Amino acid sequence: MLEQALKHAAKLGASIRYVCKVPGAYDMPLIIQTLLEKDEVDAVVTLGAIVQGETKHDEVIAFTLVNKMSDLSLRYKKPVTLGVAGPGVTWELAEARIADYAERSVAAAVEMLHLQRRLKEETNVSSNPLVVE
Repeated sequence: MLEQALKHAAKLGASIRYVCKVPGAYDMPLIIQTLLEKDEVDAVVTLGAIVQGETKHDEVIAFTLVNKMSDLSLRYKKPVTLGVAGPGVTWELAEARIADYAERSVAAAVEMLHLQRRLKEETNVSSNPLVVE
């Protein structure tokens, strides 16, 4: 997944400053916050899978992760993209989605940065509307 994300970032012209590996998805928010506090970091791309087990633990982890990621993105006004498969996926489904999730997460970060920059530069929206698709 990481290899695919790095290749796609290079293809899109995005530079990767940090690659951080955490023990599990629940541990991501602290590292995301640490990265967002850095001036040289414009966005954070997350990658991984929350695989379904015998309980609903995967749902709790995914819900908590998504809420914290969204909160951090809004607090720091920087994109944090979700490249984490789950909940409810098996190892087989997660592996089958590696390339897709990695590429979409990187692409979303790049697109969000471009959109943010365009919106900041836009001075008169009524005379020159910005279309968001």
